[in-house]
Amino acid sequence: MKAPRFWAEDGPLSALLTPLAALWTLGGRARRAFSRPYQPRVPLICVGNATVGGAGKTPVVQALVADLIEMGQRPGILSRGHGGRLKGPVQVDPTRHGFVDVGDEPLLHAALAPTVVARTRSAGARLLEDLGVTAIVMDDGLQNASLLPSVSLLVIDGATGFGNGRVLPAGPLREPVGDAMSRVSAAVVLGRDRVGIAASIPSGMALFPARVEPLPEAGRFRGKRVLAFAGIGRPEKLRETLADLGADVVDLIPFPDHHAYAADEIMALIEKAREVDAGLVTTTKDHVRLPDDARAMVTPLRVTLVWQSPDDIGRWLRHVLE
Repeated sequence: MKAPRFWAEDGPLSALLTPLAALWTLGGRARRAFSRPYQPRVPLICVGNATVGGAGKTPVVQALVADLIEMGQRPGILSRGHGGRLKGPVQVDPTRHGFVDVGDEPLLHAALAPTVVARTRSAGARLLEDLGVTAIVMDDGLQNASLLPSVSLLVIDGATGFGNGRVLPAGPLREPVGDAMSRVSAAVVLGRDRVGIAASIPSGMALFPARVEPLPEAGRFRGKRVLAFAGIGRPEKLRETLADLGADVVDLIPFPDHHAYAADEIMALIEKAREVDAGLVTTTKDHVRLPDDARAMVTPLRVTLVWQSPDDIGRWLRHVLE
């Protein structure tokens, strides 16, 4: 789904859709009010966002998991498995599961720690407990009422913030900002805060600025002509990152979020790259969704999350574990 332009600014169309947004909000509040959530036996950290589309949850999840491992913990990752056919609960095995089975993000997560996909999150949490994890990091799920997290972390894209501040379908919000803020204990602002998001964070709430940086290997893109494509929440991020690296981005071809690439689509991209004498580049999430025989012809841009203050996030995590 591509975000409509009017989600970025308040206007007549947003106002017209506000009654539907009110119904959406009431539905979400009702689900939470009548739910009986399961509380895992180990600490559960929910990494979520208030908007639809990609705010950057995946690198935050992976950074938290890496931090927990460094602390001597045995973390597990819980995902809904968006885009995958398996309802679960099932532990992701990259040697026998593809993105059509479990979705793209769980395949990336499984390289770091035991990862379970489950439509019913409580069942997924129980499976992770049976696997012997000492902490669970849930990728997405802030609006899911079937689990009771120990803490929740709100991820916010510093470039787009909360858009026009309205709830679906009048804006990009899954729920009112106040509702989301009331259930989280900390927020992560990813990238430069271009819209003043930090000022909207309630006093007393922990704030962890962070940025996503390419791995050192990405230096090979400097001065190179590249044709980029991406099917993520905000594809323009890929162009911006490549340009910052000094690459000559000939074009960026966007696809829907979690797009399953067909062989003929990839061949068309490869042919276009040849015509403009450019290398073909995409994100790691897109790379796992490519046909097997096409992956060698496309270079993934690998990135990692860098905390502005690693000591602060470390203290916060230790408090959660205690």
